[in-house]
Amino acid sequence: MSKIKAVFFDQDGVIIDTERDGHRVSFNMTFKEFGFTDEWDVEYYHELLQVGGGKERMKHHWKTKGFSKPLTEEEIDSLVKEMHKRKTALFVELIETGKLPLRPGIHRFMKEAMDAGLKVAVCTTSNEQAAKAITEKVLSDVKFEIVLAGDVVSKKKPDPEIYNLALSKLGLNPDEVMVVEDSKNGVAASKAAGIKTVVTTNHYTEKEDVSIGDVIVSCLGDLDGEKAVLRKGDLPGFDGVVHVKQLVEKFRE
Repeated sequence: MSKIKAVFFDQDGVIIDTERDGHRVSFNMTFKEFGFTDEWDVEYYHELLQVGGGKERMKHHWKTKGFSKPLTEEEIDSLVKEMHKRKTALFVELIETGKLPLRPGIHRFMKEAMDAGLKVAVCTTSNEQAAKAITEKVLSDVKFEIVLAGDVVSKKKPDPEIYNLALSKLGLNPDEVMVVEDSKNGVAASKAAGIKTVVTTNHYTEKEDVSIGDVIVSCLGDLDGEKAVLRKGDLPGFDGVVHVKQLVEKFRE
């Protein structure tokens, strides 16, 4: 087994718990601004999360339930692009105003990775503008080798395309990388790319089947904050905090 040289992070639900209180809220604000009465509640949005990509979720909603005002095939494509652009601006505003805090342990874990000489990258289907708001502002003290986001790939997770692209761009083999993911689709993508995966579940994904993950925890954990619950995997000396060193050693076994 090769030595781990990089950590790839998903964004939504891994770096910030964005789905329920970020993306969902931003979609609803956008629908209202555009004159629709549609409102995605917490449980329905969980269903929509099985569809990769925000524009794709709106198209799926239109096809299966229909918006509160009738829209033709010609109208929906341009409207979805317009609404997604506005939704992203509202979402970025939520991030930049500090209304969406980082998940427990994520900042510490990234700093540990940097200190260990590992390359750090983000691989997300989220919009590029949103990804930049997080990586360049909220996490401005972390050096990211690459940030792959949005439509940089044609196939969204669970397809492994985004992880294969990251491997290619950094000239790495799958066994030289570990991924931090949070969802069924995400872990399916990383494992299909042949990469060892740590799953940090959240409100939306704790009931999903993420059992193909190599290590499963409730979060990464903080020394002076929320502790992680270990649900799968053996981490020697585990005390409620997941450390980069533990995983590097585990994945060399």
